[in-house]
Amino acid sequence: MTEAVVGPVLIVGSGLLGASIGLALRRAGVTTYLEDTDAESVRIAVERGAGETGLAGDPRVVVVAVPPDVAGAVMADASRRFPSATITDVTSVKADPLASAAALGADMGRVVGGHPLAGREVSGPAGARADLFDDRVWVVAPLPGGDPERAADVVALARTCGGVPVVMSAADHDRAVAVTSHAPQVLSSLLAARLLEVDDEAVAVSGQGLRDMTRIADSDPVLWRAILAANAERVADVLTALAEDLQRVVADLRERGSGRDGTSATLEVLERGASGRQRIPGKHGTGATDFAVVSVMVADEPGQVASVLVAMGELGVNLEDIRIEHVLGRPSGLIDISVRPGAVGVLEAGLRERGFDVRS
Repeated sequence: MTEAVVGPVLIVGSGLLGASIGLALRRAGVTTYLEDTDAESVRIAVERGAGETGLAGDPRVVVVAVPPDVAGAVMADASRRFPSATITDVTSVKADPLASAAALGADMGRVVGGHPLAGREVSGPAGARADLFDDRVWVVAPLPGGDPERAADVVALARTCGGVPVVMSAADHDRAVAVTSHAPQVLSSLLAARLLEVDDEAVAVSGQGLRDMTRIADSDPVLWRAILAANAERVADVLTALAEDLQRVVADLRERGSGRDGTSATLEVLERGASGRQRIPGKHGTGATDFAVVSVMVADEPGQVASVLVAMGELGVNLEDIRIEHVLGRPSGLIDISVRPGAVGVLEAGLRERGFDVRS
């Protein structure tokens, strides 16, 4: 069993991430305290069991769980208030908040950057979950010349919360998330915004692909403005490259529309996209795996999905992934079950024997 971080831990900021860290730490038996300028947020987090108020003395670790535009100031303040504590943050940008903390006088020998790659489309302590970080990457970004014992505290914090610590520099982290998180947020929002320009009939025929691509557009716009501003140059570089690719596709499609064969740039983008998709880590962080999909139509009623999963267990077939698409205008849904290719025959035959509507 992983050794838990030594408490007490003070969490400054009791929103979704702060309250979820509190719940995860309390789950592990760590003494946890909460602070927030929003008294109502603290009240809800305390009621949820994320911690308590009234810290006396220095905590072992201070977790700064506030937006990136104020994280540096909060880390500097914590450094002054708690001269023996390890200080970390959970912002999704590292270089800018850490530089701000240094400029405001924080003891950077005790500061270690952090970023759990987990979240939800809801905000605030009411959406907090103790298992939010379970098996999720938690980046730990020690500073050059920092105390290794402080970095060890943050690694222990991540593991205690259920996360998988990955050590990398602040600069490398920010370059990575510009591609893997920040630019996708902008693209999702841009695509979802186009729905405001079409009539209700067009929106009514939305498919699962649109739902998948716009899911994160539900995220807090004010928080994301701060995140993007803190990583602005790196995100702008990614978006510039995407815009250049998009312009090539637009020109290609215009050529095709004029009756000339201009599909080469479009095909190249689609092929490169398929190859890039294969680089995304698969289950348990392993390489991407090609799974087969078995589709089952079920009624939109309680217990239907559960009955399919129970049948899979009886058949000895492991679930790799699942997606549900509701059928337009009908009280039913199509379940796409991803399994290992060798299990398809057993699963399809077994489900049909049990009366399920398996679609080929």
